[in-house]
Amino acid sequence: MAQKLSLIAARAKAIRDKAFAMTDERREKKAHSQRMHRKTPSAKGKDYDHEDGRFESVRQNRGNEGEGTKKESGKKYKIDKNK
Repeated sequence: MAQKLSLIAARAKAIRDKAFAMTDERREKKAHSQRMHRKTPSAKGKDYDHEDGRFESVRQNRGNEGEGTKKESGKKYKIDKNK
Protein backbone atom coordinates (compact mmCIF):
# COMPACT_ATOMS: atom_id res chain seq x y z
CA MET A 1 0.00 0.00 0.00
CA ALA A 2 1.60 3.23 -1.12
CA GLN A 3 1.91 6.11 1.26
CA LYS A 4 -0.12 9.20 0.46
CA LEU A 5 2.59 11.83 0.43
CA SER A 6 2.76 15.28 -1.03
CA LEU A 7 5.05 15.73 -4.01
CA ILE A 8 7.74 17.39 -1.86
CA ALA A 9 7.52 14.70 0.84
CA ALA A 10 7.62 11.91 -1.76
CA ARG A 11 10.78 13.36 -3.32
CA ALA A 12 12.44 13.74 0.08
CA LYS A 13 11.51 10.14 0.98
CA ALA A 14 12.89 8.85 -2.32
CA ILE A 15 16.21 10.59 -1.62
CA ARG A 16 16.35 9.19 1.96
CA ASP A 17 15.43 5.68 0.81
CA LYS A 18 18.04 5.72 -1.97
CA ALA A 19 20.74 6.93 0.43
CA PHE A 20 19.88 4.16 2.90
CA ALA A 21 19.79 1.50 0.18
CA MET A 22 23.27 2.49 -0.99
CA THR A 23 24.98 2.16 2.41
CA ASP A 24 27.70 -0.48 2.57
CA GLU A 25 25.73 -2.58 5.06
CA ARG A 26 22.55 -2.64 2.92
CA ARG A 27 24.51 -3.43 -0.24
CA GLU A 28 26.26 -6.33 1.51
CA LYS A 29 22.93 -7.70 2.77
CA LYS A 30 21.38 -7.41 -0.68
CA ALA A 31 24.32 -9.15 -2.35
CA HIS A 32 24.27 -11.90 0.28
CA SER A 33 20.54 -12.41 -0.15
CA GLN A 34 20.95 -12.65 -3.92
CA ARG A 35 23.71 -15.26 -3.52
CA MET A 36 21.49 -17.30 -1.19
CA HIS A 37 18.57 -17.10 -3.64
CA ARG A 38 20.77 -18.30 -6.51
CA LYS A 39 21.85 -21.27 -4.38
CA THR A 40 18.28 -22.08 -3.31
CA PRO A 41 15.84 -21.70 -6.21
CA SER A 42 13.09 -23.33 -4.14
CA ALA A 43 13.01 -20.22 -1.91
CA LYS A 44 11.24 -18.21 -4.59
CA GLY A 45 8.83 -15.70 -3.07
CA LYS A 46 10.56 -15.75 0.32
CA ASP A 47 12.87 -13.28 2.06
CA TYR A 48 16.25 -14.20 3.49
CA ASP A 49 16.22 -13.35 7.20
CA HIS A 50 19.69 -12.14 8.20
CA GLU A 51 18.80 -12.45 11.89
CA ASP A 52 17.80 -16.14 11.76
CA GLY A 53 19.95 -17.08 8.78
CA ARG A 54 17.12 -18.75 6.84
CA PHE A 55 14.37 -18.06 4.34
CA GLU A 56 11.02 -16.91 5.72
CA SER A 57 7.77 -15.69 4.27
CA VAL A 58 7.82 -11.99 3.47
CA ARG A 59 5.12 -11.36 6.06
CA GLN A 60 6.99 -13.15 8.84
CA ASN A 61 10.40 -11.63 8.05
CA ARG A 62 9.29 -8.02 7.65
CA GLY A 63 7.03 -8.26 10.68
CA ASN A 64 9.83 -9.74 12.82
CA GLU A 65 7.84 -12.86 13.75
CA GLY A 66 4.91 -10.77 14.98
CA GLU A 67 6.99 -8.54 17.26
CA GLY A 68 7.30 -5.56 14.94
CA THR A 69 10.60 -4.02 13.89
CA LYS A 70 11.38 -1.54 16.68
CA LYS A 71 13.25 -4.10 18.81
CA GLU A 72 15.36 -5.10 15.84
CA SER A 73 16.40 -1.67 14.59
CA GLY A 74 20.08 -0.84 14.75
CA LYS A 75 21.26 -4.44 15.15
CA LYS A 76 24.28 -5.61 13.25
CA TYR A 77 24.09 -9.01 11.61
CA LYS A 78 27.11 -10.96 10.51
CA ILE A 79 27.14 -11.63 6.79
CA ASP A 80 29.36 -14.40 5.52
CA LYS A 81 30.73 -13.00 2.26
CA ASN A 82 31.87 -16.46 1.12
CA LYS A 83 28.37 -17.95 1.09
